Amino acid sequence: MSADDVKRWVPYLSGTFTRIASLPIPTIAVVQGVAAGGGMELALACDLRVAERPATLGLRETALAILPGAGGTQRLPRLIGPARAKRWIFTAAMHTAEQALADGAVDAVTEAGEGAARAIAWAQAIAANGPVAVRLAKRAVDGGFDQPLDAALDHERACYEGVLSTEDRLEALKAFAEKRDPIFRGR
Repeated sequence: MSADDVKRWVPYLSGTFTRIASLPIPTIAVVQGVAAGGGMELALACDLRVAERPATLGLRETALAILPGAGGTQRLPRLIGPARAKRWIFTAAMHTAEQALADGAVDAVTEAGEGAARAIAWAQAIAANGPVAVRLAKRAVDGGFDQPLDAALDHERACYEGVLSTEDRLEALKAFAEKRDPIFRGR
């Protein structure tokens, strides 16, 4: 790609990953092989990540005399902290699934072929909860993360107010009193 092509491509790719990260519903990435550079940045745009053995993950860009420009320099430090993220980015090293788990870059490691089943199990566990509450919880976490605590708590309270008038909240209270599982409708 020419320099002009790259100037057009990187914001497009970054914007695509930002749209994924901004989805109101939880997203789950499954890494089944190599997630290097843009593949890792795509995984970082998701809310949860599972890696199958023998997956390898890393941000290889500095080895190519560039930097992770589709969100990697911002999403990885927010996920694993700046010191670990700098090690990942500055060294351009690839990491095993276990190393990525130890650093906090993935949430689980499975045997080969079992990652999708883990992701589906997580998705089913999430789907069993109140959909409005899940969406607002995601909004509360994402929207408050980089704010000062007082502002973040205000944001959390505003999100919480969004569940107070839902039918799902009333259904959960009724189901609890009746000792049964609630049936949520997303209202």
